[in-house]
Amino acid sequence: MLSEAAELARAQSVAPEAALLAGGFITESFFYRSLAAHLGVAFIEKDASLGDGVRYPHSISAGIAPLSGPGPRWLVAPRGATLSSLLRRKDQGEEMAGSLAITTPANMSRLVRALAAPLIARHASLALATRYPQLSARAGATEPQCCAVIAAIATFGLACAFAPPMTAALAIGAGLLFLAAISLRLFAGAASAEPARAGLVSRVYDRQLPPYSIIVALHKEARIVRELVAALDAIDYPRGKLDIKLVIEEDDDATRLALEALDLPPIYEIVVAPRGWPRTKPRALNIALSLVAGEYVAIFDAEDVPAPQQLRDAAERFLRAPPQTACLQAQLAIDNIEDSWLTRLFAIEYAALFDVVTHGLADLRLPIPLGGTSNHFRTDVLRKICGWDPWNVTEDADLGLRLDRFGYRSETLVSTTREEAPAEIKAWITQRRRWSKGWMQTFVTLSRNPAALRKEVGWSGVMVYALMMINLVIGPLFGPFLTGVVIVDLARFGLPHPDNIISAVAATLWLSVAAFGAGSIVWIALLGMKRRKLLRLWLFLPLLLPYYILISAASWAALYDLIMRPFHWHKTEHGLAKSSWKKSQALAAAAARLGARKSADLPFAPLARRRPAIF
Repeated sequence: MLSEAAELARAQSVAPEAALLAGGFITESFFYRSLAAHLGVAFIEKDASLGDGVRYPHSISAGIAPLSGPGPRWLVAPRGATLSSLLRRKDQGEEMAGSLAITTPANMSRLVRALAAPLIARHASLALATRYPQLSARAGATEPQCCAVIAAIATFGLACAFAPPMTAALAIGAGLLFLAAISLRLFAGAASAEPARAGLVSRVYDRQLPPYSIIVALHKEARIVRELVAALDAIDYPRGKLDIKLVIEEDDDATRLALEALDLPPIYEIVVAPRGWPRTKPRALNIALSLVAGEYVAIFDAEDVPAPQQLRDAAERFLRAPPQTACLQAQLAIDNIEDSWLTRLFAIEYAALFDVVTHGLADLRLPIPLGGTSNHFRTDVLRKICGWDPWNVTEDADLGLRLDRFGYRSETLVSTTREEAPAEIKAWITQRRRWSKGWMQTFVTLSRNPAALRKEVGWSGVMVYALMMINLVIGPLFGPFLTGVVIVDLARFGLPHPDNIISAVAATLWLSVAAFGAGSIVWIALLGMKRRKLLRLWLFLPLLLPYYILISAASWAALYDLIMRPFHWHKTEHGLAKSSWKKSQALAAAAARLGARKSADLPFAPLARRRPAIF
């Protein structure tokens, strides 16, 4: 067993104990208890009284913290060079019983986090708002922004009532903006058609791969943690270089008990988020960001099943990319397509967005709307820009644009993560109104200081941001109404008969908006369906009209939420899919792993089971 662990350590270029523990050869508790016995010092498995010199998170990463009271002065969870140093000191005959005690890294992390809970909660909620207040959604809309909105509404109302020529001019301006936003989608679709994303041929050796972290924020997900762990276990990456943080809320006992029942290996750490406000996913991600040890970090949702090679592909892309490439967005696909007409349309929408639009925007070297999951980041860059905005309920919407404002690029990764879509209208509306509210919060943040935004991204960048906001905020609010007006007018009066140049221009513009808008939706949807092999769903394309009406309804509900409860998090229930093929596979894999782990009574139970395929 030790020989095999040493071979793995050499092949993966990790510390011997990392290979031993990550490979599941022995349990973490047994290893550190044995180490304490070998060194002749005390082993502390549970609670301990830490002293005043604790520094979060440095005490966790260093594996050392002061103890208070009589007895040993230091609590140590040694790894790597520190562990080797202790062993050498023991061989030289040094007596350590009075100076230190041994604990596990997991227990060290738990003790330090419990002591630093107020600091952790404050940093997770306020780091961005304190350092870059103009970039956080916490402050909401400023007084000039509110006045501008009121003035725009008043101007439009007065123009419609008393100044028909001015109304026509406003219609021309609005038509030009909508047509430009539609053109952005069309250009993105055309750019994505270039065959420039062939898979990597050469592979990087395991010893060359960097440490990689994964963060999964969980809230009331007890029913699907088994499938989640099975999906994460299936990832093909050197286990000694994996660091997985599962973040749960302090009062979520059901999810915590479900995770503890899985008897997770040491590469997993259950991080309990201390109480704080707002209770959002980005706040939970910020808590874990301080703890991750990987050079890169990936974000997954509880219901995700990423492609096994995704981390390896992302690491190889990062190693070849310039430092300015700070984020890779993997493709997302709906897994439970057959559950309802709603999940089928959701699958079409995702195919259009992640198989066409995001690729096209990336190829045009424009910022891309991140998907909230399967995002891969350079950890140092993420920390530099203060992580996620916990006050924005669609944290990916903000982060993708904030990276661009800091001069970093986001690109796409040709690797698919399957996830579950809501099958019922109520759940779908709940999820979509949160997404829409987050984009509205992002719009408010972007428009808070136009001069600073222009200085950061230039006039071209401001135009791109404006067109993206039209597509993602203004379009869903007003698009269906404007489309309905055009359709009714055409049905009642036929083609327009303008009597002057202004009305002719306005009519031409709005007919172009209607034609190109509908054409862009259908064309990009068909292109995505072809790439995702969903052309069998072509009969559902006519249902895109009521689907976009639902999106508009969710957007108006989101506008209400933005005014009345801007930081409220609408939870999406997972684990309800009926047609998912991933459930049976994930459950079978998890059951086999857990059954093998419990098949022996010794602390090195994995000897009784077959080695994982990665070995």
